[in-house]
Amino acid sequence: MKNYIYKCFDCGKTYNKDEIEKNLIYLCPVCGKIEKNQPLRGVLLIEYDYESIKKKYKKKEFLKLQPGRFWQYNFLWPLNSEERSDEESHKNKVRDSSFVLSGLTQNDMNNISLPSNCLLKFSFNGNNFFVLDDTRNPTLSFKDRASSLVALKAKELGIKEIAAASTGNAGSSLAGICARLGLKSMIFVPKLIPEAKRIQIQSYGAKIYLVDGDYDLAFDTCQEISTEKKIYNRNTGYNPLTIEGKKSAAFDIFMTTKGKMPDLIFIPTGDGVVLSGLYKGLWELKELGWIERLPKLIAVQAEGSNAVVRYMKDQKFEYMPAKSIADSISAGAPRCLYMTYDAIVKTKGEAIQVSDNEILNAQKFVAQNYGILIEPSSSSTFAAYKKYISQNKLNGQTALLLFTGNGLKDTSALKSWNPNIEPSTPKFLKEKFFNK
Repeated sequence: MKNYIYKCFDCGKTYNKDEIEKNLIYLCPVCGKIEKNQPLRGVLLIEYDYESIKKKYKKKEFLKLQPGRFWQYNFLWPLNSEERSDEESHKNKVRDSSFVLSGLTQNDMNNISLPSNCLLKFSFNGNNFFVLDDTRNPTLSFKDRASSLVALKAKELGIKEIAAASTGNAGSSLAGICARLGLKSMIFVPKLIPEAKRIQIQSYGAKIYLVDGDYDLAFDTCQEISTEKKIYNRNTGYNPLTIEGKKSAAFDIFMTTKGKMPDLIFIPTGDGVVLSGLYKGLWELKELGWIERLPKLIAVQAEGSNAVVRYMKDQKFEYMPAKSIADSISAGAPRCLYMTYDAIVKTKGEAIQVSDNEILNAQKFVAQNYGILIEPSSSSTFAAYKKYISQNKLNGQTALLLFTGNGLKDTSALKSWNPNIEPSTPKFLKEKFFNK
């Protein structure tokens, strides 16, 4: 059995893993609070015996791993595993197949692996930048990092069905990962969910419920029903494994850069769980002594969903309904607001807002200049990167942008800048080309 604990972000109280997991506890039993249209209180984080890990595993061996296969470093995940190789023959090494996870096979692991060539390099106005491209993940979004861990824990606990609220990506991710691992899912979505995301969720065989309201209402509805019916809940931020799962992005960046981390990371931010999870992974790398400094985390928000930007100014939260073309980062009450704020401050980062028009222009530019089709939430990071350069704030720093969702997940956004094409007769086309 692995040695790890749950620790409350707010009050610092720690809990035995069995107390939390076997009783399906999500927030701190002492100070945890979930209120309508409010950020969460008492979010739980998972901590390991880092001193023991440092003695047993080395940075140079970790850097030899293949990105996208998070089970290779089982010592940093809250999953039970059993060694099946002679420990002495693998001393100080990180292994891919020397252990098995409870109730799982190596094939299960392979079925949820991510692309290994996730880091791309481009140039804009003479400035080189990197992209962590999660648009080719199993269900085409970053959310697979969290859904995979939640689903694996469910299988370990003998759970057959998982519920989640989503603007689209978390729902389609959970539905697809559950289908791959033989689990069932029920997804609560807002009524204005992009049609492509709704169809994707349905196609994976999930039970889908269209809530007559926004994402915040879908979140609350899912939480209330799953609590009453005792259904395992994947709600982002609420389930501590959603934060934990997303930390794998930090490790993939670490591996692909061979430990040469970027100075800045631009992160699309709605609920703040992607940023919080990435920070958790970066913090662990520093705790293990494998990196010396933390990259500055830049939270990117849409103007119509800018709760983090507002909170950075005066540390006061006031609920405002969110509305943006970038539905994946549209959240009026960021569930991980306080953790996101803490991560930005500790990395000396900042929060930037961009308009829907800037987001769509960035989406078009990335597609036509770099050949990557990304959804609006992802293009927000490129829009913010452009703004950063225009304000002369880059100053030679190395930047990395997160592209977290495939553009085909929201074709309505693509239609907004791609005109309709009328059919032409062959005769007309010949005259057009040959009679100039």
